[in-house]
Amino acid sequence: MDLLVKLYEISSLDENIFLKDKSVIIKRPIGPEKHIIVDWVLKNFSKGWSSEVDVSLSKTPPTCFVAIKDGSIIGFACYDSTSKGFFGPIGVLESERKTGVGKALVIKTLKQMYFDGYGYAIIGWAGPIDFFKKTVKALEIPDSDGSVYKNMLK
Repeated sequence: MDLLVKLYEISSLDENIFLKDKSVIIKRPIGPEKHIIVDWVLKNFSKGWSSEVDVSLSKTPPTCFVAIKDGSIIGFACYDSTSKGFFGPIGVLESERKTGVGKALVIKTLKQMYFDGYGYAIIGWAGPIDFFKKTVKALEIPDSDGSVYKNMLK
């Protein structure tokens, strides 16, 4: 199921208000960090997501953000990695869930999409649908099962 987000309704939100640990930094990586982030996503999530992160980090400027705590990656979120206007993938270490990191990454990334000129974002093949509905008032797109991913090589 794909979801639709009205970016103009979240453009003024402050992602930092969601972070319970104020030492967490959310930043856009630079080129020399690419291999570290791609390897981290591969280790903690999946080959598919690491491929999407690789694509996002190959752009200038990158279309990806990372959350860092005590010098280590704890989460990431990307956009425009599979299709233009698509948000995702997003991942947060299980030990850091429920700390606001995921919400902060979603808001930061979607706001950047708005600043890049998008009015709407599609969250493709959304996993935690209720999370996105609650966090950014995402709406379900009817008949979008499988999304652009349905004919993907495996």
